[in-house]
Amino acid sequence: MQNMINRYPSKLVFFGLILLTISLVTSCKKNNVTPAPPTTPVNFATLGLYEASFGSARRVFIPITKIGNQKIAYLAIFDTGSSGMTIDADGILPASMITSTGIQMTGDSVNVNGITVTSQTGQMSYGDNLSTITEYGNLAYATITIGDENGNITTSRIPIFLYYKTMNITTGEKLASHYSDIFGVGPGVNYAMNKVISPLSYFSSKDITSGFKLSMLSSTNFSTTGTYVSGLLNIGLTNSDLAASSGFIMHPLTFDSLGGFSSNIPATITYNGQNIPAAVLFDTGTPVATIIEDKAATSTVGALPVNTVVKVTTNKGFVYQYTTGTTANLTQVQNPNNTFDFRTIFSIDFFVNNEYLVDYKNHRIGLKNN
Repeated sequence: MQNMINRYPSKLVFFGLILLTISLVTSCKKNNVTPAPPTTPVNFATLGLYEASFGSARRVFIPITKIGNQKIAYLAIFDTGSSGMTIDADGILPASMITSTGIQMTGDSVNVNGITVTSQTGQMSYGDNLSTITEYGNLAYATITIGDENGNITTSRIPIFLYYKTMNITTGEKLASHYSDIFGVGPGVNYAMNKVISPLSYFSSKDITSGFKLSMLSSTNFSTTGTYVSGLLNIGLTNSDLAASSGFIMHPLTFDSLGGFSSNIPATITYNGQNIPAAVLFDTGTPVATIIEDKAATSTVGALPVNTVVKVTTNKGFVYQYTTGTTANLTQVQNPNNTFDFRTIFSIDFFVNNEYLVDYKNHRIGLKNN
């Protein structure tokens, strides 16, 4: 028994009470101490991201500063539209291991600087049949440190895709090293290599739900040199994040046998007097234009005129409306019978006006107007 206090003196005052006193001396009683109030759970980490612009394209990047035991300094595209981390092996593996035809190794796996590179090869593709970027590489396992001197956190040992080359399949062009390092945070798995999932999904505990919350981006922070913006990314979700009072409208996700839980949300797109049923993806990895898939479209690709009003209404009542401009909210219309992609994809412009949340544990996406 803790906090035992003898409440009676050892010297007897009343001899006649000796037996009673001895009995009381051998007893114990806890102090009446008010218990400390319970601590409020907080996110695992709150990190800043970098907002950058390249002509009409805008990107948001997350710093990667260590893989295994190897210290590095790369920026990966923070991508809500894909799942899993991919990174160029250049600067991470010895140059002698990297050739134009693959990563050279013997046996089933090799450990280099705390990175386990396996012999399992694959491809990761992004885009659609009008523009496809494909990475070629190997499945690997390592701890990853995300963030930089402004704040960082390290994952457990997780699967990643380590690629040796990237090709623009549409043009046949080989792309520069680290051109397409991607930090995919979508709730599903990669179709080509289903062991690679979001690195953020590995952070969980009894009090913190596996997931993340992305604060609203700022249109004024996009710059050619990249602007560090603190506090954009909360890793892990608290009860307050998931409460109805948070303002997020939650959308349960459906399971697909190939890609796991899909980020596509049932919705209706309204533009030019038309109401189109759609499956919508809110994608930080789409850097320029929102792409509406319309079966009635007469051409493969067509840009909506400036000052066109576009509205999306999800099946859970979230509504987002914008007007197309000359440099922002650019929007194209495609016919899915030509592109073979039936998703309507909202570009990074969406995240300038809205907050976004992924609950990996309960398979939900939360959307919030601002």
